[in-house]
Amino acid sequence: MSQDVKVTVTERGGRRMASTGSSWEPIIGYSRAVRIGEIIAVTGCVGLEADGSFAPGMKEQSLRALTIVLAAVESLGGRKDDVIRTRMFVTDISRWREVGEAHGSIFGEIRPATTMVEVAKLIDDAALVEIEADAVIRPAG
Repeated sequence: MSQDVKVTVTERGGRRMASTGSSWEPIIGYSRAVRIGEIIAVTGCVGLEADGSFAPGMKEQSLRALTIVLAAVESLGGRKDDVIRTRMFVTDISRWREVGEAHGSIFGEIRPATTMVEVAKLIDDAALVEIEADAVIRPAG
């Protein structure tokens, strides 16, 4: 799922940090994801395509955001099954089902704790959804 997302991992002071090269990362001063010990925290991801565009639909943007989330988790040694919590920020809560179906298609069997809230606006006018996640690395099996 996350093969088309390029992630660079660096280490500093016991933290492993993942970057997707977003133009916002250096300006705001954040990492796409950070791993300390067995915990991975993934920054909110909008559904930005590799070419810098946004799909017109909320479900498509949600799927893309989830692809970026999973690429970040995987780059730091985690798996989809390690995700224990997601948070979804949407610009129109009346369209919750589109986001929910995208989330369910990825996490339906895992069923992490989750929250979905409406926000007035996201970092880009074309962004309709932003998704963040937390993961705890567990032994395979």
